[in-house]
Amino acid sequence: LNSPDPFRSIEIVANAFGDRILVGAGTVLTPADVDRLNDSGGRLLVSPNIDAAVMARAGEHEMVTMPGVFSPTEALAAVAAGASGLKFFPASVLGPAGIKAISAVLPPGLVIGAVGGVSDLDFEAYGRQGIRVFGLGSSIFRPGMDPAEIALRAKKTVATWDAVFTGTLEV
Repeated sequence: LNSPDPFRSIEIVANAFGDRILVGAGTVLTPADVDRLNDSGGRLLVSPNIDAAVMARAGEHEMVTMPGVFSPTEALAAVAAGASGLKFFPASVLGPAGIKAISAVLPPGLVIGAVGGVSDLDFEAYGRQGIRVFGLGSSIFRPGMDPAEIALRAKKTVATWDAVFTGTLEV
């Protein structure tokens, strides 16, 4: 939600593809943001922190939620608040082994994502620890980049994920 006119962008994507993909937003900080996200057609909520009021409102809208956590205390609080999954941030500080260690105290099958300082170059290392969900930003897009370069980076990222997680590379 820290981009220009985010709710309009979400609405456009949700109207075009919402029946085929999970559309949502990151940096969701308030219950009012949750309501606007819902009204725009968003079904996925990603936040930088665990906020009980935000989680409760997302639950009312039956959204998929991935609040940001860093410690076991935060992770368990997010699970208690009803999180669908967890966004470990900044993942580059914890690393694959750190996230795996914290995951040992979490419910089995909980979706775990690595966000912050992660790129396609890290998929294999995280994959070895069972982590297959990533939030990527600057490795694909930076303001002012040529759209062709963004497309090239995005295609390379998808191809790398496919290679690592669909069996063409050993993890």
